[in-house]
Order: sequence, then C-alpha cells, then structure tokens
Amino acid sequence: MTQPLKLLLLFFATLAAGILWQQEQLAALALVRIDPVPETRILVADERYAAAADYLGFFMDYDYVRQDPAAQALFAQIEAVRADPLYQADKLAEGLIQGTSDEMTGQAVGVASDFFVIGDLRDLIHQGSQWVKDEEVDEVIAALAGIGLAASAAQAASAVTTVGTVGAAATAVKGGVSLLKLARKANKLPPWLVQASREAAEQVTRGKTLDGVQDLFVDLYSLARHKGGIVLLGTTTDALSLKRLARATDTFGDQTVTLYRLGEDAFLATAQQAAKLGADTIKLAATYGQEGLRLLDRIGTLKFVKYTARGGKLLYKGDVLRLLAHLLAELPPWVLYLLVAAGALVWMPWHGIVGKPALAWLRP
Repeated sequence: MTQPLKLLLLFFATLAAGILWQQEQLAALALVRIDPVPETRILVADERYAAAADYLGFFMDYDYVRQDPAAQALFAQIEAVRADPLYQADKLAEGLIQGTSDEMTGQAVGVASDFFVIGDLRDLIHQGSQWVKDEEVDEVIAALAGIGLAASAAQAASAVTTVGTVGAAATAVKGGVSLLKLARKANKLPPWLVQASREAAEQVTRGKTLDGVQDLFVDLYSLARHKGGIVLLGTTTDALSLKRLARATDTFGDQTVTLYRLGEDAFLATAQQAAKLGADTIKLAATYGQEGLRLLDRIGTLKFVKYTARGGKLLYKGDVLRLLAHLLAELPPWVLYLLVAAGALVWMPWHGIVGKPALAWLRP
C-alpha cells in the first residue's frame, strides 16, 4: 500500500473516531428548531383561532420566535380576533346551545351546564324527543347523561353526609362525562370509548354506584380540566394510552395538546420521565420536534441543554454547519467502526508479531 493511501486512510480513521466520540454533540448540532408561523397561518386560514393561539403561544416563550416580527404580528392578529366581543358571544352561544366549542368560553358554559345537571337533563330530553318522533337516538349521549345524573346524585348525597371522597369521585365522573359528550357531539369520540361509555352506563345502572367506573373517569377528568382535552382524547386507543396522556396532562397542563402535536409518541415517552428529565427541558426539546425529544431521552438533561446551547451559538453562522453535522451524525456506526479498524490495521507495527511475507501488501 502506498504512503499517500495510508495517510488518507489514517485521516478517515481519525475522522471516524472523532465522529464516534462526538456523536451526541453532532446529533444536537443537526437539530433544526420548528418554525411555528407556517402551521399557525394554516390554523388561522381554517378559522381555528383558539388552536392557533395555543400553538403559537407555546413558541412565544422562546427568543427565536418571540423576536421574530412575523410571529409577533401573527400572534397580535389572533389575539385581536379572539378579543372581539362578537367572536366571544358566538363561542358562548355554541357552548350553551350545542354543548361544544373550541374556545374555553364556550366549553366552560357547556361543562358548567353538565355540572349543574342542566346539561344532562337537556341531553336526555333531546334524545327522548328524538325517540318519540321515531328519529335516530344517540345511545352514547343518553348513556353518558345517565352517568352524569348518577354522579349528581352522588354529589348531593356526599354534601349531606359530608363524605368528601365520594364527592370528589363524583366530580371527576361528571368532568369525564362532560368531555366524552363534547367529543361525541364533535364526532371525535374514539371507537373504544364509545364501547366503554356503554359498558360504564350499564355498570352504573346495574350496581347503582360509581365505584366500578371511577378509574376511567378520573383519567378523563385530567384531560377535561385543560385546553385541548378533546383533541388529546381523539388520539387514545385504549385505557392505557388514556392513562399515559392523563399523567402527561397532570404535568404539562394546557400545553400538553401542543406538545403532543409536536412530538406525538416521542413526547409521551419523555413525559413519563418528567421527574427525571425536567418539564422545562422536555418543552425545550419539543421545539426541535420528535428528533429533539428522542435525543433528550437518549443523552439526558445536562448534555442536551449544554449541546443545544452550544449549537445555537455556532449555527448563527448559517446552515452549512448544521447540514454537515446532520450528514456526519447520520453515518451508520458500522461504517465508522470499519474505518477505525482499517486505520489501525494499516498503521499498527505488525513487524515481529507475524511474518514479514504476510505483511508485504502493507509496505509502502
């Protein structure tokens, strides 16, 4: 092997060793922060102002968006629409008449009516009139209204007997019922919860108690207490996925829906480790999307914060360094290890270890 070729191989072996050594930092340098403006404009075009405010509002906590004139102008536009009294009155009417709305104003009215029995009675009367007129009856809404009435009765009983645990469970059940009804009316109730609602109603009717359904409705109540609960509910596939989302919502509150939008399953995985990784670090990682969340899960909080802070300073120089870091970070590990092994094979002093004829091909 010629000397220039051996030197070239040594160069690539050294480069490969450096990439393996700094693979985590290269992965951090390769991350690209999400620009929320394009997605927010789509939500505004669809007149989904509440969702647009929550989505862009999450990113406004970070300098790279907060200092962007386009983001500032768009956020001001959204807030101006939402502050309009006519807009708020329209959302209020949605919640009162239809029992559903995408704004907290309308949702609060719909939920409040459920908590004060009015909503459950309204829904039962409406479904009853449908049945009398021989029109289609929504059995799920009727079943949920029945559970709501049972919870109201339990609340009233707890007020008289001063049994606080019963009252708290009844409150959770009513909150969960309200969320399920909102989702049903908006055609966003997952099939598994349609079946679960029917089974819960049968269980309450048969046993005359809420004991058997409390766990399900406590998890539902965690979603119901925060913005975007109905959206999160639509992503669940079973009781376990609901429980994971409920725990995430307990930690991240109103921002859970945006975080899930950004990270999906990667967010749920890191959310389960919020006590270890830190809620603020998880939110920071989410601004890089799923790749950021996966990297945080892999390297931990201290390294993630250090590497991304360092990368932010370097990448002000342009996208070339980020592109190079991305290319290097994407190299398969087996290629890197092969280059290192080849460099070691060529430059190791084999003389005296094996016979010279066997090493003739290594001579310059």
